[in-house]
Amino acid sequence: MLVDSHCHLDFPDFTGEVPDILARAKANGVETCLTIGTQLSAFEGVRAVAERFDNVWCSVGIHPHEAEKERLESAEPLIARAQHAKVIGLGETGLDYFYENSPRAAQAANFRWHIAAARQSGLPLIVHSRDADDDTITILREEREKGAFNGLIHCFTGTRKLAEAALTLGFYISASGIATFKRSDELRAVLRDVPLERLLVETDAPYLAPVPMRGKRNEPAFVAHTAKAMAALKGILPEALADATSENFFRLFTKAKPLS
Repeated sequence: MLVDSHCHLDFPDFTGEVPDILARAKANGVETCLTIGTQLSAFEGVRAVAERFDNVWCSVGIHPHEAEKERLESAEPLIARAQHAKVIGLGETGLDYFYENSPRAAQAANFRWHIAAARQSGLPLIVHSRDADDDTITILREEREKGAFNGLIHCFTGTRKLAEAALTLGFYISASGIATFKRSDELRAVLRDVPLERLLVETDAPYLAPVPMRGKRNEPAFVAHTAKAMAALKGILPEALADATSENFFRLFTKAKPLS
């Protein structure tokens, strides 16, 4: 069985459809989903989805796009919400210099508070990094000097430099549907060299549907296509890829428990 390690089941795109979406996911071998927090103001909706379904877990965090509107002054708002039994990670957080919907300083400050929360709670960090490899590496390295924390780079689209730095820090790398796109040869070359024991797969649904579903609304069932592509890239059977990435998920997100 597969795990969709990053999706957004609370988004309006899925209103009223989550039971059917999860049924389709299960029919396609996707047993577990992690639905991701992007705003503290919307966290109750994220948590509600996780509370409703045994096979859905959630995170709490502020996306870099929201950093200006939801500035943190401490790690406490994150830590308090992370006490909930269904909250298994911190984020998504990080840096996005492609859109820059929030000032870089606000993004960096929130990123560091998320890391502090991860360090204090022991929960893994879910990092968003787009066109910000060098600053992402710098912040992760500086914060590691203050104390240990773990996590992953979600929807990895970065350089080999970022992948190697993250792996050196003990992080995991998550492949999304982007890895199946025709023009993603350079990305696939990086992902090919990520050790199997550090690889996760995700949809980032409702965005980034993989080939052959590209152009459609993404949903957790489609992570099977990304997993199949990663298995081919690694030269292993899809079942082996599913087993490895699922084991990796539960090794990283220790608070989550498989259904069986």
